[in-house]
Amino acid sequence: MTRHDDEWDPARLPDLAGRRYLVTGSNAGLGYFASEQLVRAGARVVMTGRNPNRLAAARAAVERRVRVDAHVPRTHPLGAVETLLLDTSNLGSVRAAAATARTGGRIDGVLLNAGTVHPPKRREETMDGHEVVFATNALGHYALCGEVLTALAATRGRMVWVGSMSTMISPYDPVDPELEDDYSPWRAYVQSKVATTVLGLEADRRLRLAGLPVGSVVAHPGYSLSGRTPGVRGVNEPSLGGRFADNLQGWIAQSKEHGAWPLVRALIDPAIASGEFWGPASLVKGEPKRGHATKLTRSPELGARLWDYCEQATRVRWPFERARRIAQG
Repeated sequence: MTRHDDEWDPARLPDLAGRRYLVTGSNAGLGYFASEQLVRAGARVVMTGRNPNRLAAARAAVERRVRVDAHVPRTHPLGAVETLLLDTSNLGSVRAAAATARTGGRIDGVLLNAGTVHPPKRREETMDGHEVVFATNALGHYALCGEVLTALAATRGRMVWVGSMSTMISPYDPVDPELEDDYSPWRAYVQSKVATTVLGLEADRRLRLAGLPVGSVVAHPGYSLSGRTPGVRGVNEPSLGGRFADNLQGWIAQSKEHGAWPLVRALIDPAIASGEFWGPASLVKGEPKRGHATKLTRSPELGARLWDYCEQATRVRWPFERARRIAQG
């Protein structure tokens, strides 16, 4: 299928009725707005988060906001929402959530959005003994995809890894993925996003090699700020000062709602091929366009090294052969 970029309207998505998507980190920000956009297009969305109260508030917000628009003429019905507790920094939580998601129905796609955006000033470890930023942003998503790979194979689905334009500013090579030496909050964040992008592109290589009809795409949201985003009770409630500061950056920034556009397109557009990299048209803002990952993140050698590291750290081996048999029927 061929589609020109200018034919894609982020505000009028194709009919997703009958599709079911899992979105990590759905209680706020990009994950929330991606979930809302998918539900408006008719999908059933599994919203996940680690805080039950915030997750319940986010679900209520989606249902409230789509009901308000229910009177608008539509070409397809609205979707529905499920919630699922999932903490990507906790490997036990990842395994439990994946098992629940698999038994709850088909999985057409997974948006790997959850992440630590504001790392701690000093290095911290999870209960599994891993550096918290790398565990949350990269390790947990690697494990989650391995746990739901057979479900994605059954639907010929897709996984979308959320990268960051920060990797183009400070392309740190994660030779020390968990920063046992030389920790800093900025380095922890950027390295985790380099790793996320690398894993997404390496997943594409391995899925192709295994002959699996499962896609792996990387997308980033540009420069998306809460203060540029519509207020949503219980989800996005920036202070007046925060809005003022963020709006001063309006010429280079966009809303979280618009930042979710490339992520959603990467998840649902059938014209996008596995292994592609997507983001806003002007890098920092704009409608979703195909882009280019940095040279470092495209390295097969780095991909193989990080994959092996994640496999050992999580003790999750992706079941490629079993998934291939399921895909073949």
